[in-house]
Amino acid sequence: IFYLKEAPKKPVILGSGYIAVEFAGILHGYGADVHLVIRRDSILRGFDKDCADFLRDSMMNSGVNVHQNTEATKIEKRGENDYLVTLKDGTTIEADMILAAIGRNPKTTGLGLEDAGIELDKNGGVVVKKDGQTSVPSIYAIGDCTATLQLTPVALAEGHCFADTHFGNNPRTADLEDVATAVFSHPNLGTVGLPEDRALEKYGKIKVFKSEFRPLKHTVSGSSERSLMKIIVDSASDRVVGMHMVGAHAGELMQGFAAAIKMRITKKQLDSVIGIHPTSAEEFVTMRSVSYEKSLEEEKAKAQKEPALQK
Repeated sequence: IFYLKEAPKKPVILGSGYIAVEFAGILHGYGADVHLVIRRDSILRGFDKDCADFLRDSMMNSGVNVHQNTEATKIEKRGENDYLVTLKDGTTIEADMILAAIGRNPKTTGLGLEDAGIELDKNGGVVVKKDGQTSVPSIYAIGDCTATLQLTPVALAEGHCFADTHFGNNPRTADLEDVATAVFSHPNLGTVGLPEDRALEKYGKIKVFKSEFRPLKHTVSGSSERSLMKIIVDSASDRVVGMHMVGAHAGELMQGFAAAIKMRITKKQLDSVIGIHPTSAEEFVTMRSVSYEKSLEEEKAKAQKEPALQK
């Protein structure tokens, strides 16, 4: 898509992950009438749902057409850069470009890996131990061909660890817990640690701190764009186990907080930090009031009651 000589005017993007969401923003920024077709009600599966929903709504408010809970059932090519896309409900969309960003699998077919006895997962990813060793002791794998996180910095870290272990007399493995990441959407989404649902599943009881606001720079410029920040805390230890943001420069901002999460910072320690004013980042160190608390036991009990009430 980066090699197109001209930006499309009516692109249809199929998918809801990083690539689909980022290019929806990029092409919309070029003035295109973007249609994003997603199978579920929201985008970015695996990210914190509040943040994903907030970003989806921000994109829709900016003019991106998001078609939820549907999929393309037919794509008809009518001419050069002229397509008609039919959705599951019968809706048709005229397009001059189709971007199918519906996921990717490691390109491991045809390499004879199975013949060598190397175990693959259902998507073709090479199954590895923490040190990158495959099911064949003498063969190692790192990066996107494995069944781990498909992120460039992760592959770099795994490569460094492999080199140190086998050639530097310094055995070590990459720590893939609390890896920060960002979606360079419009606005950005930055995250480190666990989303709310997984934090609740792991720790049983959590406290959630949330803040939605209009950043000062947007107030001055007249933009209506808003930001969302969210902190998730393990109730028992007071440890911050997740930090998430939707807003300008979220990716840049979360890199610093990733170090704090890695060092197992507590909410009390976070509260002791004096913020830089006026910045959006200072919101993370000034959120004092708990937005809500959740208990896994109570949530399960509530879920069991709901079907009975519906009857």
